[in-house]
Amino acid sequence: MTHPSLIRRDGHRPLLLDLFCCAGGAAMGYRRAGFDVHGVDIASRRNYPFPMHRGDALEHLAALIASGEIERYAFIHSSPPCQGKCALTVGTNRSQGWGGTHVDLVAPTRELLEASGLPYVIEQPNGKAEIRKDLTLCGEMFGLGVIRHRNFELGRWSVQKPEHLPHRGRVRGWRHGEFFDGPYVAAYGNGGGKPTIAELQAAMGITWTDVREELTEAIPPAYSQWIGRAFLTQARLGVAA
Repeated sequence: MTHPSLIRRDGHRPLLLDLFCCAGGAAMGYRRAGFDVHGVDIASRRNYPFPMHRGDALEHLAALIASGEIERYAFIHSSPPCQGKCALTVGTNRSQGWGGTHVDLVAPTRELLEASGLPYVIEQPNGKAEIRKDLTLCGEMFGLGVIRHRNFELGRWSVQKPEHLPHRGRVRGWRHGEFFDGPYVAAYGNGGGKPTIAELQAAMGITWTDVREELTEAIPPAYSQWIGRAFLTQARLGVAA
């Protein structure tokens, strides 16, 4: 039996709620997979390519649940802020005194996602964020110019993990005063030797924003396109209902 939320009265695609949406790296992949997407972010995201609500993501989700409007959606993607525990920033945060400024929103996000009754994803980078690593994706799996490991906790559905392919070489850039060449760019930070905006866009597969912060925070659309297709295939067969 087809999952009921995949059938919309207006004949459009199933709706996906994209929490903490930033500029829409995940959203574009889900759109390509077959969803219509609504974003939510506390910051103004003029480059977000789909309809977006500006406001607190968890407050918005709670309001949708309370009103029953959550039933319009088939799936929820969430990328709670991770800077406080990201493996790339935790040392810098500590040395610069920033660690205490980032609130860990994973637990309250998970609580509301469970209350929604919908299938969902919680995305986080490698580090100390406490999520189940039900799925780990890497740019090499999709032939991208970034490594960019991302972990995903899957709620109310599951999928077999794809093979993690060996990396072809190093991330291009400076390390301890020495320059290393390689097939990947460093899609984080703003220091010396980091890639240009054009290089980031090409490596990530993101063309609709030229804001470095948005590019370095995004996940490549190829990741969420893979996830979205896997979920829709299962749901249409009744596996994820």
